[in-house]
Amino acid sequence: MTYLSRRDMLCQAGAGFGALPLSWMLAGNAISAEQNSPLSPKRAFRTPKAKNIIFLFMEGGPSHIDTFDPKPKLQELAGQPLPDSYGKVILAMGESRAPLLASQRKWKQHGEGGLWISDWLPHTAEMADDIAVLRSCWAEGINHSSGVCQMNTGSILGGRPSLGSWVSYGLGSENTDLPAFVVMQDTPTSVVNGPRNWSAGFMPALYQGIRIEGGTEPIPNLNTPVGVTAQQQRGKLDFLSRMNQQYAAQYPDQTELEARIQSYELAFRMQAAAPTAIDLAEETAATQELYGLDNKETAPFGRMCLLARRLVERGVRFVQLYHGAGSKWDAHAKIESNHTRNFGQTDKPVAGLLRDLKARGLLEDTLVLWGGEFGRTPMSEQGDGRDHNPTGFTMWLAGGGVQGGQAIGATDDLGLHAIEDRIHVHDLHATLLAALGLDHMELVYKYKGRPERPTLNEGRVVHKLWS
Repeated sequence: MTYLSRRDMLCQAGAGFGALPLSWMLAGNAISAEQNSPLSPKRAFRTPKAKNIIFLFMEGGPSHIDTFDPKPKLQELAGQPLPDSYGKVILAMGESRAPLLASQRKWKQHGEGGLWISDWLPHTAEMADDIAVLRSCWAEGINHSSGVCQMNTGSILGGRPSLGSWVSYGLGSENTDLPAFVVMQDTPTSVVNGPRNWSAGFMPALYQGIRIEGGTEPIPNLNTPVGVTAQQQRGKLDFLSRMNQQYAAQYPDQTELEARIQSYELAFRMQAAAPTAIDLAEETAATQELYGLDNKETAPFGRMCLLARRLVERGVRFVQLYHGAGSKWDAHAKIESNHTRNFGQTDKPVAGLLRDLKARGLLEDTLVLWGGEFGRTPMSEQGDGRDHNPTGFTMWLAGGGVQGGQAIGATDDLGLHAIEDRIHVHDLHATLLAALGLDHMELVYKYKGRPERPTLNEGRVVHKLWS
């Protein structure tokens, strides 16, 4: 008697196999029906506090000491060099002896928790009691490439999976017709490092982020060519799948091919689902105004924030929005005009996102993270700007059960170094994963015989966020 392996059976089934995924899609079954799919929903390690993450990435590094971390001492010593007591400082541009630059912002406490927020963020300030500010973040990446890479992957060196890819790998997808991990950016200019930021690294490509754009074709090359029917497209896909399955049967260790087969199937389903998901015409005028879509300055990022809400309510696990693509927040000079412009584009949309999620009951299940790859120095650069500062900076979280209205950690009197409850990027990633019910030490991918973990065997969860 001859026994057939699963792969041999699939290969010999011929054209009839194509009817199986077609009937499955027509029936509208959830992805959980595909028990062997790498993106089938997976059980979390712990009880999750959130189901989704929206990461609002301000590329270039917003200044913490002009936004969420006021420093009276900086105002007192403005114009003087950095005191020797702060130690040797290594900066991207090397101007460690430049005079200290006072903040020009006006500060006020907001909400019942009394969070200090500057006048650059009047709309976000209204949501103060939903926000937990992390004032003691730090990292090793001193330039944009290494900093953005570390904030996304945990390492200053390329080649590792992004955080969104780890989430896709660990939890799978809740929606059969949309990616588990979606990326958007506000300008055609490429973000620093480009697709490496949402890459799956050494994991199968199926887990990488999918970039969505505006217009009639949200995902490049997704639309069916003019004149090609759905049946013809399905037939081509079935034929391609059979050839790939035959090749995969000969090389069972090459998981990349299995990932590609799954990607083709997902792309076919997305041809119908993605255009509907990004159709903002379904939203009321009031909702569009909430996000600032009625203003040319706030509309680009407001549209992205509204799309993010539509995606998470459809089950997308991880949505990352880049504002300032091309390091537009990088204020080495003229920080006043730079940050005034950037906050003018983002403050209302970000607050609108929080308000909308909260009103719809989605904020309980959605964790929102705001920040950049690092902060800015208290020392001046070019007279009216600030250099990169990875040794102490601010990020904030909202939703997912986070206790808002609190500030966690602290930097020194000038905002240069994190000194209290220091939160490394690995700690931040461990915390985000924990919110989704994943343990950063238990989430393992075997690569070349080595157990790889998302935080490189480091990191601690910031439990104060929920206490």
